[in-house]
Amino acid sequence: MRIFVDPAALVAGEVVVAGDEHHYLSHVRRVRVGDAVELVDGAGRRAAATIAQITTDTTLLVAGPPEAVAAAPPVIRALIPLIKGDRMDICLEKLVEVGADEIVVWPAARAVVRLYGARLAARVGKYQELARAAARQSGRAHVPAVTAPADLGAALAALPAAGTQILRLVLDPASDPASDPSDSPFAAHPADVTVISGPEGGFAPDELTRLTQAAGFLPLGLGPRVLRAETAPVIAVALIRAVTHS
Repeated sequence: MRIFVDPAALVAGEVVVAGDEHHYLSHVRRVRVGDAVELVDGAGRRAAATIAQITTDTTLLVAGPPEAVAAAPPVIRALIPLIKGDRMDICLEKLVEVGADEIVVWPAARAVVRLYGARLAARVGKYQELARAAARQSGRAHVPAVTAPADLGAALAALPAAGTQILRLVLDPASDPASDPSDSPFAAHPADVTVISGPEGGFAPDELTRLTQAAGFLPLGLGPRVLRAETAPVIAVALIRAVTHS
């Protein structure tokens, strides 16, 4: 089993956890003294630990030396719109599971859901907790960051500068699907991949034009079917991980 601790707390020796992680250990997993636990800090380090004591409010563990866990290349960034209902939660969870390193929630013109100010900040906080839980469940030492820029321009401005190992993809049902990996954009072994998807109503024409003509995004199709907004980015990230796996 696995829990997250703050990076500063992940040290060899005694580690005390409280709050949600203590609840997870004591009430969900019902651990006992002597049980083994993996500690991860969400920033790429982990350590083996053993339960030493359980109280009402805390769990005491004894940890071994932390070790760095290298993230698998390439860096994959998913830009997704706000999606209605619990389908957004499912999309975020699955993106973490299949290997997204960063999730950016962008305000698509045709998105049904609109959030601003404090409501958006609160929702992003919830999404970050979902990402943390999904990382724990799927065995990841890195927790993907979840952000929500004010507009598409801000989202694009935050991307790495264009370069030979930088790949940008826009999911477009009208485009041809990815075929033989040796004859695809992935053949150059990119170090950083950004994939952007649209809402149920698709990209607005000016958004698609901006992405493909001004921002250097290549259109990518995912087959003959029109996929739901929460499905397409998950399949795309899984495809990229499979194609670029070494």
